[in-house]
Amino acid sequence: MRLFLALIPPPGLRKRLGALADIAHARCGGRRMPDASLHLTLAFLGEVEEARAAELAAWVRGLAIAPGVWRLDRWGSFRRPGIVWVGGDEGEAALGRLQGGLWSSLESLGLGERPARFMPHVTLLRRAAVDDLENMPAIDLSWSYNQLELIQSTLDERGARYRRLAVSQG
Repeated sequence: MRLFLALIPPPGLRKRLGALADIAHARCGGRRMPDASLHLTLAFLGEVEEARAAELAAWVRGLAIAPGVWRLDRWGSFRRPGIVWVGGDEGEAALGRLQGGLWSSLESLGLGERPARFMPHVTLLRRAAVDDLENMPAIDLSWSYNQLELIQSTLDERGARYRRLAVSQG
């Protein structure tokens, strides 16, 4: 099964991120991420066997992460895959420490491969025209977090479908 660790926005923030996705979609086209799929990936683990996934779920349930706040205040894009995202610098260092600590633990468990770099963002669109982000509306959102989730991703003709397998202590 295909797994990742993520922070999931609370419902009110998820709705506001969805409104930003609507604005971006109207300008850039592409495939809009459903509100239920909006998240911040901390660690993409790829394909994991079911027995190993059960061990990982137990590990996640036993985790307690340091609470933090991430301020989302800018638009961005990854040109090659046509991704439009939102992110921000305030709180990014704490997210980097969280992500680094998770990878240290995951590597000691023999899981996954640490990426070369980590750039916190929430993907709003895929396969979009990313050249027209100049005059997007200002963003000023605050995301308070205190737990992470282990998510299973299943791909089908409509895109990725996510299912929560475990939640850390909060």
